Amino acid sequence: MFTQKDLEQLREKGITQDQLSRQLQFFSTGFPFLQIVAPASRFKGIMKVDEQQEQVCLKRWEAYLDGDKRITKFVPASGAASRMFKDLYAFLDADYDLPTTPFEKKFFSNLHLFAFAVSLDEVCHDLYGKNASALCGEGRYKEVVAALLQPEGLHYGNLPKGLLLFHSYSEGNRTAVGEHLHEGALYARRADGLVEVHFTVSEEHRELFELLVAARKLSYEIKLGVRFAVSYSIQKPSTDTLAVDMENQPFRNEDGSLLFRPGGHGALIENLNDIDSDIIFIKNIDNVVPDRLKAEEAHYKKLLAGVLVTMQQRAFSYLEKLDSGKVTSAELDEMLAFTENELCITHNETFETDDLLKAYLRRKLNRPFRVCGMVKNQGEPGGGPFIVVNPDGTASLQILESSQINRNDPHAMEAFRNGSHFNPVDLVCGVKCYQGDKFDLTKFVDPNTGFISHKSKNGKELKALELPGLWNGAMSDWNTLFVEVPISTFNPVKTVNDLLRPEHQQKG
Repeated sequence: MFTQKDLEQLREKGITQDQLSRQLQFFSTGFPFLQIVAPASRFKGIMKVDEQQEQVCLKRWEAYLDGDKRITKFVPASGAASRMFKDLYAFLDADYDLPTTPFEKKFFSNLHLFAFAVSLDEVCHDLYGKNASALCGEGRYKEVVAALLQPEGLHYGNLPKGLLLFHSYSEGNRTAVGEHLHEGALYARRADGLVEVHFTVSEEHRELFELLVAARKLSYEIKLGVRFAVSYSIQKPSTDTLAVDMENQPFRNEDGSLLFRPGGHGALIENLNDIDSDIIFIKNIDNVVPDRLKAEEAHYKKLLAGVLVTMQQRAFSYLEKLDSGKVTSAELDEMLAFTENELCITHNETFETDDLLKAYLRRKLNRPFRVCGMVKNQGEPGGGPFIVVNPDGTASLQILESSQINRNDPHAMEAFRNGSHFNPVDLVCGVKCYQGDKFDLTKFVDPNTGFISHKSKNGKELKALELPGLWNGAMSDWNTLFVEVPISTFNPVKTVNDLLRPEHQQKG
């Protein structure tokens, strides 16, 4: 099936024939649906931290920051912003010239409220000799959109979200990247003043990220009284996946080469694995707010981190006890209760000997930890928290996407409909073991949790394979805790008009 040229292409990307064979197998068989036990809820699986517990957790996080541990804020930032502007692209292609849809009318009537308004005026003047409002006054709305999206203008249609101006400030408007740096200083600052932030970026835009940070970093450091260590990585070519045609045969480019596509955000588990930190915060690039709302955001980030170090330290103490060889039956019962009641891991084993129980406890406790903020379901898209059966027969907390649910299974569909919370991608991760060594995060992935999507290239249909999602299957074998956080912590920018929401305006 594969030519010598194909094998050379594989070697160049760092992909083995075994990997390719597994991918082709998934195209033929599909991915198995996950078996849902129940949706996670306030009654089972989602913590509602009371005021007293909250103060304890916040103090523990502050104490942790004063130690010698490394902390990193990890932001996936490689995606292009093109979907933010799909309605404006549709307007450019429409057979009418004046704003017609509610979206278009809202965009143009509030043009002055966008943080990029001044830059747009400048480029409109350069291109057409008039600012954006003057062009709109003459009915030249499409020229304004072209100046915003196209290469000769601001080129926002092809830039990543991180490089777009999101919020307005008197001292200078700020991109999403700038907001993440400011936010990180509020909850990830070590005792020595260092704040480490890591962005995953596309190779073509890396230099733009570096130039932006270099231009703003010093002024941010002076303002915030911190030092920033900003690093970048790109999605590894070895995580790309093969595309196939509708007969599940390898899809080939016009030159005969195999077509590979990025494996989705699940591929970023490799990037995460390369970061040598003790605690890693993960948050999407577009979920940021202006300074007036950052204190609340930081409060809940600290809370999640405090829950993490509290639970992780308990697990560490149990592992030390297990490894000491001096553990009583009562202590084993306490550890088992911790896995069942605190970590929500259930099992069907009887553990006929203490050695079998010890082995089970080591297996379940000696894993990466993550604490995930969950907000009450308000119809927003995204995955949700569920209790799911694992490959080893145990059941535990997982974040599921709708594509992982069998729509022909009445029980699964009822559980999915009854889900009370959803995942805003607000994670704090503990990625080192109790002895201080880094876990190999690639060993905790469930490879059977990807999905297949339908795409096209040059007018031909194809199938693409998405790797297990970063916070779904890529973290399937982690210890997971869900904590309820308010909806006010979730402020994504999915369309350009989301920037007009009160949460993204300085005066609310």
